[in-house]
Parts: sequence; C-alpha cells; structure tokens
Amino acid sequence: MSALQARIAGIGFWANGLPDWPAARAFARGGGLPVDAPAKPSPQLLAPNERRRAPPSVAVALEVALAACQDAGVDPASLPSVFASTHGDLGITDYMCATLAESPTDISPTKFHNSVHNAAAGYWTIGAGCTRAATAISAHGATFAQGLLEALLQLAGGEKAVLLAAYDTTAVGLLGTMTQSEGLLGAALVLVREGDGPGLSITLQDDTASGGEGALSRHAPRNAMAPMLPLFDALANAAPRVALDASGGRVLAVEFAHG
Repeated sequence: MSALQARIAGIGFWANGLPDWPAARAFARGGGLPVDAPAKPSPQLLAPNERRRAPPSVAVALEVALAACQDAGVDPASLPSVFASTHGDLGITDYMCATLAESPTDISPTKFHNSVHNAAAGYWTIGAGCTRAATAISAHGATFAQGLLEALLQLAGGEKAVLLAAYDTTAVGLLGTMTQSEGLLGAALVLVREGDGPGLSITLQDDTASGGEGALSRHAPRNAMAPMLPLFDALANAAPRVALDASGGRVLAVEFAHG
C-alpha cells in the first residue's frame, strides 16, 4: 500500500496513575507518577448522573476523546470518529454471560444497553451532539493498528480531521481465564490532513512489531490495549519509528516527523 499521512493535532491519555497526556509524557521521559491521581476517569462530556452510571469502558473512552479534542482546539461535534477496543467492556460481558446462564430474566436493561461494542461511540455522539459517522473496530491484538489505519484511510478519502479513541478494561470472572487484560487504559488522537503537530506516515510491511521497552509500555503491559503503547512512548520521546502489530504476520510501520 502507498504511505498514508497525517498530523497529530491533539492527544488524550488515561491509565491507572496517569490521568492525562502531560503526566504520561513526563512519566515516559523518566518522571514519576503524579501525586493523588484520580482512581477512575470522570468524563465531563456526560451529565453528572450519566457520569456516575457510565461503565469503565465508556468513561475512559470519553475521557481521552474529549481531552484529545480539547488539546487540538476542535469542536467534538465536528469530527467523524473511530472507536477501537479489543474486547469492549469485559465486566459487563461477564455479567451478561453469567446472568443468561443462571437467571436470564434478571438481565439489567442498563447493562444490556451498555454491552454492545459500540456503546462508547454511542455515548460520545450523544454527549458531544455529534452527527458525524462513528466507527467501532475490534481486531484482537491488532485493534489499535487497524483503528489507526481506518482513521488515516478516512483522511485519505477526503475528511479533514478524524478522532481515534482506543481503550480496554479489566477481564473478570470466567472471561479472565480466557483473555488477559488488567487495569483501565485509553488513548486518543485527533488526526488531521494539514496543520501543526507531529507528522506520521504509515505503511503495511512484513516485519516484527516493536517491543514494549518504553516506560508507558512497562506501566500497563497486561491491558489488552497495550499494543498501542509503543506509539505513545515514541511520541513522548520523539522516536523516529515504531512498528505496530497489524495481524497476519504484518505490521503497521509508523514513521514520525517531530516538529
């Protein structure tokens, strides 16, 4: 494939102990964890009652998505979006499976509503008042790479800017014996065709994905979205290149042009 290009206009980030991109960037450069970091995200896009009820997957996705838009100085309602999650909300999925097996008539309507894979995208479009297209993607270990590819393809297809948000939650119950995911992790990028910010160029190649040697990769290595962390370590440290698992023995080779 020909190289696809974009500039990163805004970044959002949330991990346990690292509640925003400035804290994550400082940590990736050798700093410590901030004092009194919040235990969970609190997405201001939602009304207080909705904020309290939002499942972890929705909370972290909206937290980082809004942060990226604010960093870019763009109206969240103006952007098409790509929401990438390996598993969605594993806690809700485990609840649904257990309840259906043991007492199916006791299914919570609210949890059923939040169990769909595009729940975060739905909350985002409602909270932001956004009527632009919203895409939900899952591709196992290649989820972030495929989400990034989708966002850049939308730019190449004519969009001026696209929001990419990626996130995953903790695996619990019997699902925890089938797939490994620990903690809460999310990150978002506002990608634009023209503008300021670091440039990136991507191609699909036959290569080996970058390892998780960076500080952010070591901080949250067991979350299902950890394959995205080498990219954020690279952004924090102005590294020239990173290779993300794209599945099928291929990688998404990302070349950076740091300003």
